[in-house]
Amino acid sequence: MKTIRLAIVRQKYRPDGGAERFISRALEALDDQNIELNIITRQWEGKPNPKWKIHLCNPAKHSRVSREKGFAAAAQTCWKAAQFDIVQSHERIPGCDIFRAGDGAHRVWLEQRARIISPAQRLLTRLSPYHRYVLHAEEAMFHSAELKKIICNSEMVKRDIMRCYGVDASRFSVIYNAIDAEKFKPATDEQRRESRAKMAIPEQAVALIYVGSGFERKGLKPAIQAIASSDRYLIVVGQDKAQKKYESLARQLGCFERIRFMGVQNNVLPYYHAADGMILPTLYDPFPNVILEAMACGLPVITSQTCGGAEFITEGQEGFVCDALDIVKLAEFVKRIPSRLENAQMSHAARERILPYSPKNLSQQLVALYHSLLI
Repeated sequence: MKTIRLAIVRQKYRPDGGAERFISRALEALDDQNIELNIITRQWEGKPNPKWKIHLCNPAKHSRVSREKGFAAAAQTCWKAAQFDIVQSHERIPGCDIFRAGDGAHRVWLEQRARIISPAQRLLTRLSPYHRYVLHAEEAMFHSAELKKIICNSEMVKRDIMRCYGVDASRFSVIYNAIDAEKFKPATDEQRRESRAKMAIPEQAVALIYVGSGFERKGLKPAIQAIASSDRYLIVVGQDKAQKKYESLARQLGCFERIRFMGVQNNVLPYYHAADGMILPTLYDPFPNVILEAMACGLPVITSQTCGGAEFITEGQEGFVCDALDIVKLAEFVKRIPSRLENAQMSHAARERILPYSPKNLSQQLVALYHSLLI
């Protein structure tokens, strides 16, 4: 069988990023296949597999727009010179064979963000050179003659792109992210106790976890508001420049003593082990890996209708879904998440739901897609 020379394009590889975790899991799964793996990137953090070929494209950048434009031009030059069989971009760069819409549609994100910002901020967004560039690049890429397939990690993103850009349904492949259910598994009683002791969370209390950096987009404010009207604890894993604002909100609402701000963690597993459920009322998220990780750990999930992860949730079974800004509903759902010590039914349902989405399954879907494009 002929070796497929595959290039994957990602501007900056960060080990804790959702898109990067998809790439890492996909590459590891593909490693045993007859595929030569090439990475086109500006910056790679972490330790890549020595069998992967890294192509660094790091032109000078003076602004957000020049950063995007410069990398796009350098990446295009790189892949044209190397004449790869397939170029799969995770950035909005016209001319790729496959685009993985891991960040969703930028136009839809701006629609959702407009719900929570002031009229002045909405005006600035419309005038922003950066947002105008991204919207232009997004449209040019989706209408590019070279684009053969769009990989979406949820049906929601597929619908968003079809609505915004009129792309035909035949050009999509919905491939959900993979989860290592052997690594992410429910806590033992001892693991739960140890994790809670380190954060001073009472053993009998119900605790929810929020995982995500970029608190505005991921919905930390409504999560805190929902927690405030209950007796639940909240574990916050992630970072944001405006963290003090969220701490102040928690103090105003009288729930700061029940919230644990833990910052970014390379290993989130002990924090999942301390929790009984996840809350992530994100304004817009194609399908965050943290939902799969939490469900694999047996945590029912509260999330929003504008999160692709909602597709894995039947209300009252694996968790609950509502509008990202519906504080009344979120508060109700927070109270309906049981302690895993008292009732593990939702915990079992959450884990069972994600078991088919293994790295092996992801690999098979990707390899089948690549071969279909080369026929």
